[in-house]
Amino acid sequence: MSFLRHVGKIGDRKVAVIFREVPGESHMCLVTYTETLNQHLHDPLIRCIESDIGQNSPNLADALNRTHTKDGKYILQVLHAEGLMKKVQTSQVIMTPGPGTKIKLDELNKMLDEMEQGEAAVKRMAELDSSLGLQSPGDVARRMRGDVKTVAPIKSAPDGVLGDSALANNLLQQAQKMEVEAKGLLAESARLQQEANDMLGIPTTSHATISAPVAKKRGRPAKATVTA
Repeated sequence: MSFLRHVGKIGDRKVAVIFREVPGESHMCLVTYTETLNQHLHDPLIRCIESDIGQNSPNLADALNRTHTKDGKYILQVLHAEGLMKKVQTSQVIMTPGPGTKIKLDELNKMLDEMEQGEAAVKRMAELDSSLGLQSPGDVARRMRGDVKTVAPIKSAPDGVLGDSALANNLLQQAQKMEVEAKGLLAESARLQQEANDMLGIPTTSHATISAPVAKKRGRPAKATVTA
């Protein structure tokens, strides 16, 4: 294996980094000195580090909490119970993921944090690209909905029968809600149309309106009149 996570050195002593950062103390980490471990604990710990589970875990502790020692105990619990985990400064730990590769743990943590933030930013940019930066008409309608009170549930009379007044009031509130949604969609439609016109260089007329087609009347067409 060319690169191996979670392994490093403090001076000349080999360590396995159990937690890259201590919660609330990002400049500290938890390590165990592998050379001081008993054989029944050392071998399964190294196998865990080299396994797919170990290499795919952001913190080795996640993998150790699912891996057993030779006598069937969880490795992480044994390390904790026997006081084999030490808290040290991240700047003191030199990570050695591969031959000729060295990096301080504090620098590695910073790089990994930036990568995580970068992935979140890339995801956000992808979401923006998918909509081409345009607002969803549905979102506009939902924002516009804030101007209208939420439709209250229909309350029945004491005898359990809905009266005409209650039904009419509920229908009125629903109509008001739909009207606001329609206004929001029309406003967004006009904005998108204006942007399209600007991109195509089409001049906008100040009094342009969209009229519904006039239905043709049946019968003979009216005679044309000619005036001087």
